[in-house]
Amino acid sequence: MPEMKYVILLGDGMSDWPIPELGGRTPLMAAHTPNLDRMVRDGIGGWTLNTPDGYYPGSDVANLGVLGYDITQGYTGRSPLEAAAMGVTLGDQDLAFRCNLVTLGDHLSLMDDFAAGHISTSEAAGIIALINSELGSEEFRFYPGVGYRHLLVWQGGSDRMTTTPPHDISGQLIANHLPSGPDAAPIRALMEKSQPILSTHDTNRRRLAEGKKPANAIWLWGQGRKPKLSLFSDLRGKTGGMISAVDLMRGIAVHIGFEPFQVPGATGWIDTNYEGKVAACLEGLTRHDLMFVHVEAPDEAGHEGRLDLKIRALEDFDKRLVGPILSSLEQQGNFRILALPDHPTPIASRTHNSDPVPFALLGSGVRPDANLTYDENLLHTGSLFFNPGTDLMPVLLNAETVG
Repeated sequence: MPEMKYVILLGDGMSDWPIPELGGRTPLMAAHTPNLDRMVRDGIGGWTLNTPDGYYPGSDVANLGVLGYDITQGYTGRSPLEAAAMGVTLGDQDLAFRCNLVTLGDHLSLMDDFAAGHISTSEAAGIIALINSELGSEEFRFYPGVGYRHLLVWQGGSDRMTTTPPHDISGQLIANHLPSGPDAAPIRALMEKSQPILSTHDTNRRRLAEGKKPANAIWLWGQGRKPKLSLFSDLRGKTGGMISAVDLMRGIAVHIGFEPFQVPGATGWIDTNYEGKVAACLEGLTRHDLMFVHVEAPDEAGHEGRLDLKIRALEDFDKRLVGPILSSLEQQGNFRILALPDHPTPIASRTHNSDPVPFALLGSGVRPDANLTYDENLLHTGSLFFNPGTDLMPVLLNAETVG
């Protein structure tokens, strides 16, 4: 019998609340997802709570929970994980921040778009280069990332401040959400100084002429210092690979010893390269025990409050990712495949919450239960549940029968 292979397919923010326009159904209930449904019908459906009490339900916290990591040990914040993915080495006294390019409206007082109209990586690179040349110093340095997501490192910086994720305040006035605390003044100053610099940038002039949203400010948040996370192979005795378009997930991979895969055309949005992710996953399984495939599009659609795009993202996830990978695994035999979100990102709230999320588990040694469809009904009918969510990983990897 071939060696057991494991695949985790994570649709960021897939779970949602009932929506009146859908007759009280959720997007998962309304979307056509025959492959996810088959995973439940032929395997097990359940739920897991990936965000511990007292923690913000960010993708960093929740995905580490899915991977079985207790974030009370060694975790320091989101941005240091992204720094690792970008090849930025943090000193012990460095403080890293996520640097979003955003669109501020209503005379720069309103969070109009936390992603600056999903600005391209190539457009953003020139903007971040300009910001670094104008605002960078020995103390502050800006690094380009992917799309609207970038990095600031404050050498010797103090973290006595509170910051707000910009996707949590879409459509809201920013005044009450700016960085606050004893040491927030330098960070607020950088954000304010970026606005006149970007207002006349050629890229923004061109974007406005094309009817696109400009990147007319930076937004700094998610601060943290260099983390100390154990290697996954030391904890679980398995090797792994990570496929994602976002630096956060590739940074997690670097810190836990997973191979980070770069897939051309992977964007973190609705137009991501699903077929490339499938190919990378199957190739990665030839040399790793576990492959983790992350898709950002459902989360982004939730943050934008776009029901149409969220349903499309769910259906693409099912048809273009789950289906082909499941078919290949079934041909090879001796596998387990897990599909789930990290956290909900409801259309109505346009931000994350700490609710439990449904999962589907199929494969060798998994005995089917009575559930037939993959959606939020599993929060009530699921035959397995995990609170804390860190308990799911050892069950996935345990060779014993599940269910």
